[in-house]
Amino acid sequence: MRPVSIATLCLLVVGCAATPAPPAQTRPPPSAPSAVTSLPPTIALPSAPAATEHSRPARPTGPVENATLVRVVDGDTIRAVVGGVEQRIRYIGMDTPESVAPGTPVEPYSLEAAEENRRLLMGGELILERDVSEVDGFGRLLRYVWIRHPSGEYTFVNLELVLRGYAQVATHPPDVRYVDVYLAAQREAREAGRGLWAP
Repeated sequence: MRPVSIATLCLLVVGCAATPAPPAQTRPPPSAPSAVTSLPPTIALPSAPAATEHSRPARPTGPVENATLVRVVDGDTIRAVVGGVEQRIRYIGMDTPESVAPGTPVEPYSLEAAEENRRLLMGGELILERDVSEVDGFGRLLRYVWIRHPSGEYTFVNLELVLRGYAQVATHPPDVRYVDVYLAAQREAREAGRGLWAP
């Protein structure tokens, strides 16, 4: 055999010996699925429901105090005993037509708003929620007004009056905790033609 052929043969033998083994299986065997493929694609992991800016609160989210209703003044004002002292309470974030303002005629829909306010306040415990300010320029406590029913559920009186068309949104910074909720409720009342928004 000629030397050239032997050298060529040696190169071929060495080259075959140096050929790498086929790659190992990169996918797991069917009996051991990976964490990614262990769930069927139609099953989603549970997660908390996403909150939106228009979500209606189910209960107060700020500091609260108990109160005892004395009387309803009008659609957005009541008198109540708070901490042993009778106070005037002005609802935050909304305004109803005037029925008792001195020197002001009784405005349309004001008596209906006062009656709806009275109706909403019945049948539960009066809870007052504070925002930032304590009082307004007339010395009235500024509060969100809630009723806690014996069932444990709450009625957000301020919001209900807006939602039912008895009040309009009237926010005054810095007391704007529920402004987005109020605006959404007012849009709903207007689109439905309720109360003040009736044709």
